[in-house]
Amino acid sequence: MRRILIIAEDNNEVKSLKLRLAQSGFSCCLATGEDELFKQITKQAPDLLLMTLNSRSGNPGLELAQKIKREKRLPIIALVDKSTLSTTNISLDIDDFTVDPPDINELVLRVDRLLQRENGSGSGELIKCGDLVIDLARCEVTIKGKPVQLTFKEYELLKFLASNRGRVFTRDTILNRVWGYDYYGGDRTIDVHVRRLRSKIEESTDQTFIETVRNIGYRFKADR
Repeated sequence: MRRILIIAEDNNEVKSLKLRLAQSGFSCCLATGEDELFKQITKQAPDLLLMTLNSRSGNPGLELAQKIKREKRLPIIALVDKSTLSTTNISLDIDDFTVDPPDINELVLRVDRLLQRENGSGSGELIKCGDLVIDLARCEVTIKGKPVQLTFKEYELLKFLASNRGRVFTRDTILNRVWGYDYYGGDRTIDVHVRRLRSKIEESTDQTFIETVRNIGYRFKADR
């Protein structure tokens, strides 16, 4: 499930927005300040940030958006109050924006389009990384056109990492995102699955796809 972290005051409008996004198939969390925001990013590993930018919100603002882009490289959609739209300077660090309160159908379309662009897949069905191709519609993986036989969890792990190229994830975050919050196995599970996955997608080529980040976790190589 795609995850959205909302940066805004905790009020009825935001609660309503969270509910409507949940009904549209998203998992949503809320961060009300900078300290909480970065804790939530580490804990939840969101796919996208939704930030309110209006005179009523007391939001962290564009400087925080620049910091997020610099440190976390996450896509950001801004919700801009209509009364201040003409005077709000939309920074280059904001990937997209819409009027607040948003039309939920329009917002979902904007989120889908942005995530497809971030994942490097124009159609939303293929992820291409060098000789590696992940067909999301068919749940198939190929290397140089030849199929790679993966278990379900190996496929889900590869899809998750490849969909977030360049981002570093802790073992706990990977467990939560791929195995689920109710999984009670240790993080050794991640190391075993990464080792098996590497043997299947890297040993037959000269390419490195999954990198180990010492004392933190793993990431999918960004320059693919």
